[in-house]
Amino acid sequence: MSAIRLLVLGAVRQHGRAHGYQVRGDLEYWGAHEWSNAKPGSIYHALKQMAKQGLLREHETAPSTAGGPPRTEYEITEAGAEEYFRLLRDALTSYDQKTDVKSAAIGFMLDLPRAEAVSLLEERIRGIETWRSAVTAHYLPEEGPEQLGHIGEIMNLWIHTADGEAEWTRGLIARIEGGAYTFAGEGEPFVGVLREGEDNPYATGERHPGDAH
Repeated sequence: MSAIRLLVLGAVRQHGRAHGYQVRGDLEYWGAHEWSNAKPGSIYHALKQMAKQGLLREHETAPSTAGGPPRTEYEITEAGAEEYFRLLRDALTSYDQKTDVKSAAIGFMLDLPRAEAVSLLEERIRGIETWRSAVTAHYLPEEGPEQLGHIGEIMNLWIHTADGEAEWTRGLIARIEGGAYTFAGEGEPFVGVLREGEDNPYATGERHPGDAH
């Protein structure tokens, strides 16, 4: 799964309507340009592609009072919302070695009911345990990585990563069950997007030819 679709749909959904530069600013604000493939070109491409697919609706805005060109604003459609929640649920349950999809899922998990988030994370742990069992069918951690030569170090890394992720996920579940955070249906939702004109403290300082759109 690519994290960019989930990130872009989630950002547009939180805004209600947003143009490409706002979405880019939000993803930079979340640090996604550091831990995912959410670079300027991929963000604008994803917006246009998902608009063609009917997941986003395009709105042409009037030129700014300062004389700038009109911008295309995007709004998530019903099909886009369905795709967003499908991607979010898949990202919370699926286990692999990649950080971007997992980070995007945790960033948006508050859009789900608390009980569902816990259930999905428990499913994630079961997936980790299944994946770990597949590795230990060929590699026994207690015998050390040397049993397979230096290649055993790769499997040793996999096992340590899986064990660490399972422990972290159990801790997250405990915090959620203990009442941490505000999930869907519990009150005012968390919205971590930049307001129009608000300075982004994490901006890269680079502009993209499509920024005006």
